[in-house]
Amino acid sequence: MSQDTTEIPVGRPTRLPRSARRKQLLAAAQEVFVAQGYHAAAMDEIAERAGVSKPVLYQHFPSKLELYLALLDTHCDAMVTKTRAAMAATADNKQRVRSAIEAYFDIIDHESGAFRLVFESDLRNEPAARERVERAERESIEAIADTIMADTGAGRAPAELLAAGLVGSAHTAARFWLATGRQVPRPEAESLLAALAWRGIASFPLQHGAEGWQPGPEGEVSSATNP
Repeated sequence: MSQDTTEIPVGRPTRLPRSARRKQLLAAAQEVFVAQGYHAAAMDEIAERAGVSKPVLYQHFPSKLELYLALLDTHCDAMVTKTRAAMAATADNKQRVRSAIEAYFDIIDHESGAFRLVFESDLRNEPAARERVERAERESIEAIADTIMADTGAGRAPAELLAAGLVGSAHTAARFWLATGRQVPRPEAESLLAALAWRGIASFPLQHGAEGWQPGPEGEVSSATNP
């Protein structure tokens, strides 16, 4: 009975497909950047955390800045995607407001702490980083503004101002909630903010008479379900 005598190399790093290796490197870099910030993070430590040599890291990301910007792109895109999904998931505007707030709590409360790369980065003065964050904030605002315009007939500028108010209050409140130790249970915190935002947004008239809205006195509009 023959035996398989093929030798398996020992101690050699596993050769991953390029996309898988890139994902591995980004995950390691995120841990280091979140813990230390951009300026204190070292490529040596990131390579060690990923279990690769420094040359391998540089093959995928020629500089620390490019590595950081790749991570920033990932999380900025995720923020925009979550906001758009919140708007598209339902035609119920009250739930849209709640979903938009929940999206920011999801981002802020994620166990990875990756929100710090977007909102608390020590690289915000770097033009390339600032441009990415501002683009993500702008696209999130536009996603909400498009819904406000479609439902109320409001012009672009007023709708964007309203959307900016909702986005700003959601992420500022979520960060405060986290920084102060989650003293209010998350569902209750989201409900409080949703109620605050809804009472403001609901004062603007719907153009198409969507469910949950009805004309009020003197041309005002109120929610039929939550006056």
